Amino acid sequence: MFQRIKELKKEKNAVILAHYYADAAVQEAADYVGDSFYLAKVAKGVKADTIVFCGVSFMGESAKILNPRKTVLMPDMTADCPMAHMVADGVIEKMRKDYDDLAVVCYVNSSIRLKAKSDVCVTSSNAVQIVKALPNKNIFFIPDEHLGRFVKEQVPEKNIILNDGYCPIHKGISVEELKEEKARRPLAQVLSHPEAGSEIVAESDYVGSTAEIIDYAKRSDCEEFIVCTEVGVAHKLQKDNPTKRFYFVRTKPVCTDMKKCTLEKIIEVLTTGKNAVELDEEEREKALLPLERMLEIAR
Repeated sequence: MFQRIKELKKEKNAVILAHYYADAAVQEAADYVGDSFYLAKVAKGVKADTIVFCGVSFMGESAKILNPRKTVLMPDMTADCPMAHMVADGVIEKMRKDYDDLAVVCYVNSSIRLKAKSDVCVTSSNAVQIVKALPNKNIFFIPDEHLGRFVKEQVPEKNIILNDGYCPIHKGISVEELKEEKARRPLAQVLSHPEAGSEIVAESDYVGSTAEIIDYAKRSDCEEFIVCTEVGVAHKLQKDNPTKRFYFVRTKPVCTDMKKCTLEKIIEVLTTGKNAVELDEEEREKALLPLERMLEIAR
């Protein structure tokens, strides 16, 4: 299958982008593997005519927003992120009326509908940096409450208003199970994603984006880690650190949507050209501005 994908990529002048939460085989087939911020930067600069995005719908949308003239294919169009839609209708408009000098800061893990109503996008790796850099005092952070709370704690000088949204996978990580795992492995460090919530963060030795967790594990002298994020990251962690050991809580955090992408589906979309991302042009232009502002500030 890998050979067939290689042939099709050459034939179609295509490039494959995969998130760390995709299956290991999909990551191995990809040209670029990373977290949301890295993949957004890659999508902005690729020269290929076609991008196959092995992730969930908001990622494919972001790639198309940044590259309207390129073909963006999703191996599975039903792969979605519930959190990407978790802002109630009318809430953003109400917040703008209630607060002067408001910046709507939108986690990149969000639908085009939310991006189009926002002032700037952020990822888990640059959210603190970007919120600090904004001139606005009042910040409405959408859609993830947990990442928003993490940023609020790091940037106390701003009035950060939280939204009632969350990643079901990260929210489902049990602090009781984490404490059990810590008791079993007293020498292990706990590495957590801020989407996991404040109770998990409080039990952690390091908190960061998926890419930052990977980098920390590589640099650390520790040999054992308990990882509180989606299990797909284990492939990269183990690949980079063959002598180190990585553990997860008993109820493993698995995003079934991220796992919908398979090698067979990559071959199918490259062969047929189906599952192309199509966006409304007016909405795309509105959503482009906060994405470009993110890339500019982060640069």
